[in-house]
Amino acid sequence: MTEGTRPARPRRPALRHSRIWRGEEVTETVSMVDSLRHTPYRNARVRQAVAEEREARASLDLALRVGELMLRCGAGAPQVEASVVAVAAAAGLDNLEVDITLQSLLVQCTSPSGVPLTMLRVVRSSTRDFARLAAVHEFVENLVAGSYDREAAAARLREIRRAPRFWPRWAVRGALGVLAAAIAVMLGAGPTAAVVAGGAGLLVGYAARSLGRAGLPDFYQCAVGGFLATAVAWAAFSLGAVGWVPVSSTEFAYVVAGGITVLLPGRTVASAFEDAISGYSVTGAGRMFGVFLTTAGIILGVATGLAVTLAITHALDLRLVNPSIVSTRQYSAPVVTAVAGAFVVGLAGALSLRSRRGLVVWAGLLCAVAAILSLLVSKVDGLGPLAAAGAAATVLGALGRVLGQWLRAPAMVLVVPASYGLLPGLAIFRGLYEMVNGSKVDSGTLSLQGGLTTLLGAMAVLLAIAAGTVLGDYLGAPFDRRIVQKRRVRSR
Repeated sequence: MTEGTRPARPRRPALRHSRIWRGEEVTETVSMVDSLRHTPYRNARVRQAVAEEREARASLDLALRVGELMLRCGAGAPQVEASVVAVAAAAGLDNLEVDITLQSLLVQCTSPSGVPLTMLRVVRSSTRDFARLAAVHEFVENLVAGSYDREAAAARLREIRRAPRFWPRWAVRGALGVLAAAIAVMLGAGPTAAVVAGGAGLLVGYAARSLGRAGLPDFYQCAVGGFLATAVAWAAFSLGAVGWVPVSSTEFAYVVAGGITVLLPGRTVASAFEDAISGYSVTGAGRMFGVFLTTAGIILGVATGLAVTLAITHALDLRLVNPSIVSTRQYSAPVVTAVAGAFVVGLAGALSLRSRRGLVVWAGLLCAVAAILSLLVSKVDGLGPLAAAGAAATVLGALGRVLGQWLRAPAMVLVVPASYGLLPGLAIFRGLYEMVNGSKVDSGTLSLQGGLTTLLGAMAVLLAIAAGTVLGDYLGAPFDRRIVQKRRVRSR
C-alpha cells in the first residue's frame, strides 16, 4: 500500500434476507437424461456425441423405429417418448426434440456439423401385441445399460419386428370368449349363462374382425357388437323364461355385461388420462374423443338391441317377465367364485393381448388381487363402487410397475389385462336398460334420468380406474432403481 492511499473496505457479507428477494432462475431446457428420471431408463449411460453426420442419422433412425414399433403395439405417448430419448442418449445424440401424436412420430436433432436432422414415421395401423412390446422394453434396457453398438442394435430390433407371435390365432380369439364367460361368472352367472356369455363374446369378436376387414370404422363395429351381445342374451333369456335353458332374468344382464366387456375401451381411457396429465394434451384429447365414439357405439348398439328385442317380445305376446336389473350389482357371486373368475379374467385378457407366456399367470394374479381389494373397499360404509375401483386400480398400478421391473417388462403389459376385472360393463348395460325400458320403479321399469345417472356413474368408474392406474404407476416409480440393482446382483 503506497502512501496517501486508503485501505479497501472489507466487503460486507450479503444479507441473509437477500435470498428471499432474489429473482427466479432463468428457465432452461430440460436435458434428455433429466427427462428420464421418472422412467425405467433413468440410469442411461450417455455416450459421447457422435462424430459423423451419417452415424447421427442412422442412430436417429434407430430411435425412431423403436418409437414406431411401440406405437404400433399399443404403447402410450410417455412410454414411447421415454424409449426414443433413452436410445438417442445411449447413441450420443443431443438437442433432441420429440413430437408424438396419435398416429405420427416426429424426431429432430442437430448433427455434429450443425445441420438439423428431421425424421417422421406415420403409424396407420396398430394392434395389441404385448409380447413384442415387452421385447422392445428389454431391448431398450439392455441398450442404455451397456455399450452402444448401432449395427448390433439394429439387427436385434429387426429380429423383434420379424419374430413370430407367441400364441396361435385360435387361442387369441378363443380368449375373448373365455374373458366374457369369466366376467359373467364374477358377476354371479351360472354355468349355462357363462357359456352363453362366452358365445356372445366370440360372436362379438368375430363380427368386429369381419367388419374391420371390410373397412368399417370402429364406431360401427362397437355398435354391431353391442347389438349382437344384447340379442344373444335376450334369446337365452327367452328360452329360459319358457323353461328350455336354465337362464334367469338376472343372468340376462350378466350375459350382456360379459359380451360388451371385450369392446370397452379400458386401456384407451387410461392412455388418454396418462397422456393428458403428462403434458400430451393434444394426444390425450384425441384418445378421449376416440373413447367417446367407442362408448357411444356400444351404447347405440345395446340400446338398439334392447329396443328391438322388447318390441319383438310385445309383438309376439311372449308374456316374459322383465329382467330384474335393479337388483344387479358387481361381484354378486360368492367371494371365492368372484376371485377365481378374476384370475381367469386376467389370464384370458393377457392371452387376448398376445402377452408373453411367462407374464400370463402374473396378470391373472394381479387381477385377483385387484378384485379382492375392490371387494374389501366396497364393504366399507360410505364407500361405493367409485372409491373401490379407484383404490384397487391405484394398488394395481403400483404393483404392476414394481412387478414389471422385476420381470423386465413394461407395467402396462400386466396392468391392462388385470384391470379388465374392474370394468363397469354391468353398470353401462344397467343404465341403458333403465333408459330404454320406461319410468316406473315399482313395476320393474326406471326413469330416463335414472338411466343417465347410472351411465354417468359407469363413466366415472372408468375414469377412476384410469386415474388410479396412472397414480399407482407414479407411486411405484421410486422402487425402480432398487429392483434393477437386485436384479443385476441376482443375474451375476
